[in-house]
Amino acid sequence: MNLLLSDISLPEGLPERKENHYIDLNRMNIKNCMGCFGCWVKTPGRCVIRDDAVRIYPLIAHSERLIYVSRLFYGSYDVPMKRMLERAIPIQKAFIRLYHGETHHVQRDVVPKQAVFIAYGDISAREQDIFRSLVARNAHNMMLSGWDIRFVPEEAVWETMLSEVRVWENC
Repeated sequence: MNLLLSDISLPEGLPERKENHYIDLNRMNIKNCMGCFGCWVKTPGRCVIRDDAVRIYPLIAHSERLIYVSRLFYGSYDVPMKRMLERAIPIQKAFIRLYHGETHHVQRDVVPKQAVFIAYGDISAREQDIFRSLVARNAHNMMLSGWDIRFVPEEAVWETMLSEVRVWENC
């Protein structure tokens, strides 16, 4: 399965294939995580908030290839992507494991995946460095077997998305 999560509208011409899922986060009703940890304690693997996130985080867990598209905001994901990533906590368990000499959460039925992060906007070199560090840290919790980052101006986002989705056709 392939998943593209974007905080910018999706371009025309994305290949229609049953294994490809495209989500414009701005069109979704995704509330903020409450930090209640109900997804770990009360309803393991399921968020207690009933909104569109409960349909999306299983797609994240089961996708082998992901494209994350987010405006860079002070070296991090912008609000729509950050909100969705925080709401994907149910794909992790409360238990901790040692991974590459660090403590990380045990994943709940998550397949290893390849990811491309398309970060757009007016991005300084310092923000790029911060984002590279953030993605490297997130990669361990997201079970990424590999990842790449594309820094692009906003006017190049759609072209970059289409180019990355075309790579899926060769996988």
